[in-house]
Amino acid sequence: MKSGLLPGLAVLNPGGRDPDQSYQAGTGLPDPSVHAPVNYHAYAACTGGGFYRTPRRAAAHRNVLLLLRDDLRAAQGAFRVLKASGCFVAIAFKEAGMHQVAAQLRRVSAVTRFRALAAEADLCLASTPELVTLYQAVSRRVAEVPTPYPIDLSEWDFAQPLDQRQGIFIGTREFDVPTRNHLLVLLAAKSLAAPLTVIAGAKDAATLAAIGLPPEQIRVLRPLPYPVYLQRMAAHRLVLQFDQSTVPGQVAGDALLCGLPTAGGNGATERIILPELNGYGRDFRTLLECARRLLDENDFYQRQVRRMKELAAAHLSFQVVRARLAHCFPGVCG
Repeated sequence: MKSGLLPGLAVLNPGGRDPDQSYQAGTGLPDPSVHAPVNYHAYAACTGGGFYRTPRRAAAHRNVLLLLRDDLRAAQGAFRVLKASGCFVAIAFKEAGMHQVAAQLRRVSAVTRFRALAAEADLCLASTPELVTLYQAVSRRVAEVPTPYPIDLSEWDFAQPLDQRQGIFIGTREFDVPTRNHLLVLLAAKSLAAPLTVIAGAKDAATLAAIGLPPEQIRVLRPLPYPVYLQRMAAHRLVLQFDQSTVPGQVAGDALLCGLPTAGGNGATERIILPELNGYGRDFRTLLECARRLLDENDFYQRQVRRMKELAAAHLSFQVVRARLAHCFPGVCG
């Protein structure tokens, strides 16, 4: 391991679209012009590292998390550059839902490249429990660390007073991904007789109209910059989703930044902070009843929010996850 390398974790998405972003001076205020410190950017942000598109920039750091995407040839090339620079290199799938991983590994060449990378990598980093099982099949160097959220930074607290929260925010927005169950959750939410908000593009207008929700019950928003999206979400009483994609769980993480409980979803975040409300092992009728209780029972609602915040502080804060990463990466926090 070479000396003089930067201590914060570099996250490398070789050839990706997100521009380079440094967190050495801190996370910063919510800004629609830059990527928020969530998802894989959060690993870099909580350690004072950086997010990069090229291995040359990432190689300035002692520790690098290399994201796997597309056909993995770019990842293999980046891996060689990083190891030649003396970096400790971990790998992780950029799209971590099991349906997404399965799609990425559908070709024999991709499986071969993945196995080769896993065999040589210093670590396989799993953002979900399901990925632990996959990585353990190809490597003995595996760690599970959920994606953190900046709940310990006051500037990322979007919560509004309880008396200013109204209605349901639908957390998913993809009609064409079967495991999101987006159509089902919209149809089921009709029975709750509460105002609904959904994010949808122009291409979804016909499908939304076919669902038959009364115009006075549903409000449709176009995709928004992340801070504005959180402001809109925070005006609701809860978030509802039927997603069964076993993803890291950004919907519940977004809601957490707004102080809102999420009913449904079986992502890693939901399973950590919402033990009575997540969709892991629960049918949709049960989740709909959870949403109904969150709407109608203030004591139940406030108890769920308190528990959510306690569990998030114990498992998902920047401080806690930074400490976990420090056990995985040598000298990652200086």
